[in-house]
Amino acid sequence: MPRRSISITDTHDEWLKAQVASGQYRSESEVISDLIREQQQRDAGVEAIRLAMAEDEQCAPGTPTPDDIRTAVQGRLRKSGSPPMPL
Repeated sequence: MPRRSISITDTHDEWLKAQVASGQYRSESEVISDLIREQQQRDAGVEAIRLAMAEDEQCAPGTPTPDDIRTAVQGRLRKSGSPPMPL
């Protein structure tokens, strides 16, 4: 696994250490990895919404409801194997 060196503020360092001290994580690296995974899931959700909106623009006239869009996005996320995200 590649090793990286990053610089963080004292406040962020304290927060990382607190996460490990809470017992939720075994290491600061685990906290960072979890944050990256969460961001990747958010990015996948945003992309699914963007695709749903682009697809809707190509469809027949009509206004999809927020529930229609939510259902379409959740279906795309399931198809792609991404974990469900709250919408």
